[in-house]
Amino acid sequence: MSVRVLLVDDDPLVRTGLTMILGSAPDITVVAEAGDGDEAAQQVARHAPDVVLMDIRMRRMDGLAATAAVLAQPRPPRVLILTTFDLDEYVFEALAAGASGFLLKEGSPQEIIEGVRVVANGDAMLSPRTTKQLIGQFVATRVSPRRALAQAKLGLLSERERQIVTAVARGKPNAEIGAELFVSEATVKTHITRTFAKLDVSNRVQLTIFAYEAGLVTP
Repeated sequence: MSVRVLLVDDDPLVRTGLTMILGSAPDITVVAEAGDGDEAAQQVARHAPDVVLMDIRMRRMDGLAATAAVLAQPRPPRVLILTTFDLDEYVFEALAAGASGFLLKEGSPQEIIEGVRVVANGDAMLSPRTTKQLIGQFVATRVSPRRALAQAKLGLLSERERQIVTAVARGKPNAEIGAELFVSEATVKTHITRTFAKLDVSNRVQLTIFAYEAGLVTP
């Protein structure tokens, strides 16, 4: 089945270029475009895309507010952030709000195509080890009111759940986590699902941010 993509960028030339890039992939279809965050939410409701490729900085509603609006909809799509600024405040906040990852605009066509595929398949990180390292460094350099809350929430987790959250934050896939802890991959998935519910997070990106803010891992 084709991955349905909504492009959101206030530069029509960027949208045209992305449409050409994604259109070259046989398994990806651009179903709609939007020029700002307000229009993005409307197009999501209208077209039900699988992935929203979202510019983080737009003149009207920015990508951060638009991400929150899109993810608040029933059965929301996955949001993949587009940025020219690497991991800055806007990107970090979008990831914390539930975006599934981010791509640099200057990335190669193949990187953009693969990024959409990875997110559509359910992976929350495009480059697990690199992205997690950047998140860890960003968390370490900011004073976050979430830090105290994250540390308080540690008490909700069992020792095994803490071990798994720590492993996820270090970029390890489920199979590797299971091998290290001598449990099945299915058991790892079950624990991760339970931690999502306990911590009120929706993907591995948010779980990673929690791990760094709670001090389970350090950059």
